[in-house]
Amino acid sequence: MSGARRRLILDLDTGIDDALALAYALGSPEVELVGVICSYGNVTMRTAVRNTCALLDLLGRPEVPVLAGADRALAATEAFAPPAGVVRIHGENGLGDQRVGGLCRCAPGDGLALLRAEAQRAAEKNEELLYVPTGPLTNLALALGAVPGLSSALGRVTFMGGALAVPGNVSPCAEANIANDPVAADAVLRGGLRTRMVGLDVTHQAVLTREDTAAWRELGTPAGRLFADMTDYYIAIYEKNNPHLGGCALHDPLAVAVALDPSLVGCLSANLRVDLEGATRGRTVCDPERLRDAEKSCEVALTVDAPRFLDEFRARVTRALA
Repeated sequence: MSGARRRLILDLDTGIDDALALAYALGSPEVELVGVICSYGNVTMRTAVRNTCALLDLLGRPEVPVLAGADRALAATEAFAPPAGVVRIHGENGLGDQRVGGLCRCAPGDGLALLRAEAQRAAEKNEELLYVPTGPLTNLALALGAVPGLSSALGRVTFMGGALAVPGNVSPCAEANIANDPVAADAVLRGGLRTRMVGLDVTHQAVLTREDTAAWRELGTPAGRLFADMTDYYIAIYEKNNPHLGGCALHDPLAVAVALDPSLVGCLSANLRVDLEGATRGRTVCDPERLRDAEKSCEVALTVDAPRFLDEFRARVTRALA
């Protein structure tokens, strides 16, 4: 490839599909992963830090910085603990209860400090920084007022979350990442950033099967075995809860893929808000106050070239695991 690689920051609540997103990023030659900011959601923030460090060690990239982000929602008054339903999906340790060696190598640094430094670097070099949140949008909401020049440095932020034309997965209206911090998501979607929503509308169209995990196991590498066993745990939950899918949805990896190649999805331009009250709390919906505005701040992915994405996913993750 010609030209410099783009710089990428991932914002993960490192459960199983976050681990797959991490492998996808590391197997993508056109980007340089310059840091991972960890959050809460699938696990606690501290567990996300530990999981991310262990996975980077396993994947041969221990030099990638792992930073601490938010440990709870903006309006939360108590420490976060993953709900029982989330624990069933991702396991007690967030990685399908697979044994993963290694702990956090040191006390993690400040994720907002990394984002501030990278945004300043991007501005000085007239480059665009890629930032992909695959958990709650709390870190991004905190950064809005704390990182100068953030909007121009980030360009369009691709995030995994939300549901526009399909039901939610934690309520009839709400998707899990948005539901974990609706206040933060609403602040991001109405805060002037350009965003791209990769939600359940498209992630449930991108499905991984046990044939794919068997191919990872046949690589004969520790990473291949762990990712196969971990993802089979995830697929087993889908076989119980969503048997019609025929495998597990690739939520977080699709968001990373779309950040690198937006042509994978077809989008509706819209100005979104998040419902903050009542039975629809956590719903991502078009904002009636901005419905007629000529400029739309969000692109909502509604269609996806699933075969092309899956081909890319298999190639890139296999590259990382091998």
